[in-house]
Amino acid sequence: MAEQSAALIRTVRVIDRFTDTTGMWLAWLNLPLVAAVSYEVIARYAFNAPTLWSFDVTYMLYGTIFMLGAAYALHKGAHIRTDFFYEKWSAQTKGMVDSLSYLLFFFPSLIMLFLASGSEALYAYSIREVSEQTPWRPILWPYKSVVPLACLLLMIQGVSETIKSVYAWRTGIELEHKEKIEI
Repeated sequence: MAEQSAALIRTVRVIDRFTDTTGMWLAWLNLPLVAAVSYEVIARYAFNAPTLWSFDVTYMLYGTIFMLGAAYALHKGAHIRTDFFYEKWSAQTKGMVDSLSYLLFFFPSLIMLFLASGSEALYAYSIREVSEQTPWRPILWPYKSVVPLACLLLMIQGVSETIKSVYAWRTGIELEHKEKIEI
């Protein structure tokens, strides 16, 4: 039993490190986002020369950061949760509720979204779909591939969160305490 717990804890640590690393890499996408928006503002208002590409680059980068950052947010406990009951529960009760929620809702939903969005991304690639939003008309399959990739990253982190919640359910010990984020 102790060997099994040690292996599970190592698995959690590896997945959490992977999510931390991808989250930090993803944060660097904010630099080109800020650069594109800044360039557009300066070009538009200082030189009266708006760009064709800025709108597409901006929504694609922001959407990518938002979607791919979901796994990092899950790891850090930054997703919205109704805490007025949850915070009063014991670690075992929290573990039980979380475990069942991951198995009954989280994974089935993400698997369905992964399959549907993966099919959309493949279709966009096969027909060489382009955006109709602006005259620039960038290709869309890389952007449409973000959703299945986000699902994959969320499912990987979900494995870690499920292991943590099952561990808490069985032992009453939280492997990782999520800090409460106040808004």
